[in-house]
Amino acid sequence: MKILKINNRIRFGFILILLLVVTGCEKENDVKEIKLGHGLDTSHPVHKAMAYMADRLYEKSGGTMTIDIYPNQQLGSERECLELLQIGSLGMTKVSTGVLENFVPSLQLFGLPFLFRDREHRFEVLEGEIGENFLNKSIDKRLKGLTFYDAGSRSFYSKVPVETPDDLKGLKLRVMESNTAINMVKHLGGSPTPIAWGELYTALQQGIVDGAENNLPSFYLSRHYEVCKYFVVDEHTALPDELLISTLIWNDLSPQQQKWLKEAAMESSEYQKTIWREAELEAMEEIQKAGVQVIYPEKELFREKVQPMYEQFSQDPEMKQLIEAIQEIK
Repeated sequence: MKILKINNRIRFGFILILLLVVTGCEKENDVKEIKLGHGLDTSHPVHKAMAYMADRLYEKSGGTMTIDIYPNQQLGSERECLELLQIGSLGMTKVSTGVLENFVPSLQLFGLPFLFRDREHRFEVLEGEIGENFLNKSIDKRLKGLTFYDAGSRSFYSKVPVETPDDLKGLKLRVMESNTAINMVKHLGGSPTPIAWGELYTALQQGIVDGAENNLPSFYLSRHYEVCKYFVVDEHTALPDELLISTLIWNDLSPQQQKWLKEAAMESSEYQKTIWREAELEAMEEIQKAGVQVIYPEKELFREKVQPMYEQFSQDPEMKQLIEAIQEIK
């Protein structure tokens, strides 16, 4: 374990040195350059949306602002990228709000199972006043949210069929480094096992875990369907992705540059909603072609098991008020 920790530090230190060499917000010709690192494959809808944002920013700024994107964890894991943003060595990143809750505890709310009634309800919340308030909750951590990206609904997938929560008992299930996700799996009877996304395929192959939970496109694009032949559409959570910029970089932009970047980010999230839906439909078709059995369980059975989480959240007056405000949105 000590060797692993040392190796991780060396890797992170190498990434930091690399960024210090290549980062430099301003080029000699006065072009503002922002570096964006994330962990997704280039075929992922969220990566495509960020590439769209880069194009829109270039157009809006007349070529005076650029975004250079480094996908596939080239600059580190989600958590490492967040830490690089905090010291200003990286400009922007995309993370799941499940990971971001370790920096902004109130974001645990998005990990509450069955919080949203449906897709439309989710967008009403994220694109409204509640969503905008959440984007600003991390500013004191030197992280400013620009927009949310649709990450669909998360469901379980495994090597064995799962039709009720009882079928999860004894299964080791990969979860993000999120206390809310860990508690959810515990309430449903499974054994939560935090593992980095990039290490999950091997962990599934080697039997370190029996399954995981994520959205359809991620299940498909990661090729986890090659190991897990059951996809259980329980849609327990709908954790959005959040696009963030270091406040050290943001505060260095002029008001006009901030306006261009915010507009480009918002336009990219609207574009991403369309291609995300297309990706979900494609993923469903392709995994079934690959022999994956898609199971549609009775969601109410899962909902009943996680009700104690609502009671726990409601003990916090702020959380209780937020839950009620979200539920009241039509």
